[in-house]
Amino acid sequence: MNEEITAKSTPLLKGRGAHSNPDNRFTTTLHETIDDGWWQDEVPESIATQVRPNPARSIISRNQSPDIGFNLSINPYQGCEHGCIYCFARPTHSYLDLSPGLDFETKLFYKENATELLVETFRRRSYQCEPIAIGANTDPYQPIERQFKVTRNLLEVMLEHRQPAVIITKSSLIERDMDILSEMATKNLIAVMVSLTSLDAELKRSLEPRAASPRARIRIMKALSDAGIPVGTLIAPLIPVITDPELETLLTTARDAGAQRAGYVLIRLPWEVKGLFKEWLAREHPLKARHVMNIIRQSRGGKDYDSRWGKRGVGTGKFADIIAQRFYRACRKLELNKQDFWLDCSKFSPPPRRGDQMSLW
Repeated sequence: MNEEITAKSTPLLKGRGAHSNPDNRFTTTLHETIDDGWWQDEVPESIATQVRPNPARSIISRNQSPDIGFNLSINPYQGCEHGCIYCFARPTHSYLDLSPGLDFETKLFYKENATELLVETFRRRSYQCEPIAIGANTDPYQPIERQFKVTRNLLEVMLEHRQPAVIITKSSLIERDMDILSEMATKNLIAVMVSLTSLDAELKRSLEPRAASPRARIRIMKALSDAGIPVGTLIAPLIPVITDPELETLLTTARDAGAQRAGYVLIRLPWEVKGLFKEWLAREHPLKARHVMNIIRQSRGGKDYDSRWGKRGVGTGKFADIIAQRFYRACRKLELNKQDFWLDCSKFSPPPRRGDQMSLW
């Protein structure tokens, strides 16, 4: 397929991954900006982040996909200020009637009643304790967590009630909560997966503009490991031609920083993400854009994306097979994934329930 991949002539915005705000897939009226040469609006260099509370009706989501290694998850925030252009969670902003483009990284929502809902969930007699993944969609330690502390408050509740969790992040802000994480680790209640995409700082700046630098992520992994907190890495996403040459180096660097486990995800381009990613490719890597998309399609059954369970994370075809072979060979050599993280669910202690007999001691 000889698709022409071109970048839109929109101004670059400082600190943002997307540089357009396409209509979401549920919009009935589509808009297209055309420059007629008569009027030039004053364009800002950046767009400020807007944050609003979003009272939730429930806090724990249940995963229905057999190819994801957890059943329960919590996402403290909707939208993500990190601005990663490839983020597969971008299309979730469409359900809010917002754009998966700039809106996703500038119009954010936090779950203001998250801790109350979590305590309420733990109190239910039907609740069965098992590890909860925090940050499976959007990063629980994105910059706004510094102010709102939703993730920290959730961890405090989990520690109090001995609820195990796995955190997925690419942020150095996690260091702030080392006190809670260290105590949880002594009780086998926590593990952390640090996402790595590239060790190239310049590439990181355009791909993940507000996420921590590669050097900072490696430092975080070592700090977590030195504190006795089980740590692993996710090479995610792995982008053909752009980041896949770094696969073995990323795994080696993570192992040297204390990672015990590793996983990878071949880039996913669902719904509106594919258009945003193509814009980024055309802008940042115009000579490679067509080649990158051809390999992605070869790994997705000829399409930009294949959503089938068991295939969406790793792809199919020759390139996908080679990536899998490289990954597993490197993990064997580096002695990664020799054993799973063991998280203890046996000591879960629910909050007092109505009718419970209280102890006198």
